Amino acid sequence: MADPRVPSDIEIAQAAEIRPIGEIAAALGLGEDDYDFYGRYIAKLSRDKCSELTRGPGEDGKLVLVTAMSPTPAGEGKTTISVGLADALNARDKRTMLCLREPSLGPCFGMKGGAAGGGYAQVLPMEEINLHFTGDFHAIGLANNLLSAALDNHIHQGNALGIDPRRVSWSRVVDMNDRSLREVVLGLGGVTNSIPREGTFQITVASEVMACFCLCDDLMDLKRRLGNIVVAHTYERKPVTARDLEMEGAMAALLKDAIRPNLVQTLEHTPTFVHGGPFANIAHGANSIIATRTALKLADYVVTEAGFGSDLGAEKFMNIVCRRAGFSPDAVVLVATVRSLKMNGGAPRNELHLENPQALEKGLGNLKRHIENVRHFGLPVVVALNRFVQDTPTELRQTIEKCAHLGVEVIESTVWEHGSKGGLALAEAVVNTIDSVPHDFQYLYEDELPLWKKIQAVARKIYGAREVDATMAVRNKLRRLQEQGHGRLPVCMAKTQYSFSSDPKLLGAPTRFDLTVRDVRLAAGAEFVIVYCGNIVTMPGLPKRPAAERIDVDETGRITGLF
Repeated sequence: MADPRVPSDIEIAQAAEIRPIGEIAAALGLGEDDYDFYGRYIAKLSRDKCSELTRGPGEDGKLVLVTAMSPTPAGEGKTTISVGLADALNARDKRTMLCLREPSLGPCFGMKGGAAGGGYAQVLPMEEINLHFTGDFHAIGLANNLLSAALDNHIHQGNALGIDPRRVSWSRVVDMNDRSLREVVLGLGGVTNSIPREGTFQITVASEVMACFCLCDDLMDLKRRLGNIVVAHTYERKPVTARDLEMEGAMAALLKDAIRPNLVQTLEHTPTFVHGGPFANIAHGANSIIATRTALKLADYVVTEAGFGSDLGAEKFMNIVCRRAGFSPDAVVLVATVRSLKMNGGAPRNELHLENPQALEKGLGNLKRHIENVRHFGLPVVVALNRFVQDTPTELRQTIEKCAHLGVEVIESTVWEHGSKGGLALAEAVVNTIDSVPHDFQYLYEDELPLWKKIQAVARKIYGAREVDATMAVRNKLRRLQEQGHGRLPVCMAKTQYSFSSDPKLLGAPTRFDLTVRDVRLAAGAEFVIVYCGNIVTMPGLPKRPAAERIDVDETGRITGLF
């Protein structure tokens, strides 16, 4: 999307006027006792203020969820649209807040880059948000690894619980892409270095601690969830939890400040919570419930996003987050791009800049499926066509004409280039949709439905799968979870973001395919069952040319190359 004639994202951010965060907080009606400063431009709300707001009698604002069609590897600008939409709603005198996930350092230094929006629709201070920010992810990683250390220490110190080292399921984490850590051997070097065993690392955002963090109500609920995390099994196949190791208190202590939402601002000074950050293809893909609940009390409109397409982040937002939090979207914005339409229509990745009307038309099947997915939840949808500089007038006209037959309003967005001015039409469409289109939110499945039936419901209704397969071992795991009383939990599907299927190369809108469930795992703290489909890597690797190679800092501390 970058044009050599315009400044880069980081140059735009560094040239922007950024207001002291106290001014942003005051505009929300917050006093200085309600937050703590993290420097001049970042603040953390107090736990007491969050509790006062979320448990108070005031009415909630309108919630707008931003999702997308199946993305290309480069991303389709969903965060940029979210930022631009929030700015545009404020420009239309709608009291609006934005809620986003915190970026992970792994993708930031890897292939994707940062996650604070782009162009003239960004969240500030961009460098801090994309790097260490307020240390939330470090605290989550430390809490995770404290539990790992306590587990291995328990085994080393006599193993009173009878933990089977072969059945340890808890991973260490680091917030960096590092494929060499996927499978490791621990405890080498003799009896003083603990019992040797195989181990694994995940990226921090894949940790169950992150999911607990984002789905909890408050600090005490977080401590309860942390205590419920299953880390291993005994020789008698009985589960061992963090509570058995007496670690939930210390873990919660590490997270007592991290749990407080981070307040920042957009380039146009829209107040924004950036808090929590689970991935959507291996976790539930939404910012914290605490942040969203608090925003709904502070604003008339709240814009939030869920990772990747409607088949991943949006499905989990509806079935997991909304079920847990008790709120629901009033409208859904579905981000589409010409290049994603062409790629899902069969155009090669290296030719997406070329005009290809045949691939464009064929790719509309993918967009149609995503529209239908939103409607499965009884919600109205507006399509935001995110314009890129290489899109031709012919392609844009063809896309809008074809989308008219899908029964949804399609609005061009140029917020990357023009900020809120490029999103005014989208903001108007969203407000009109909320005011005029009736909606009746419903979950895809009920709590009482067996786990296997829940998996089938997602696979058939959302993915379009013909059948769902699983080995007898996987089916036995599901049966045991059902017998142990976990059958009422929602399922968290782990699969590729590039396809409705588990095959990242099967693009478009496939229908005659079978979905294979290769494993399931109870996330007792997060209170969902993870369902693994296809080859899902929870510790990514760096690409041949990592983004880190382009990032630098000068003698004044000015960062370059971050995007």
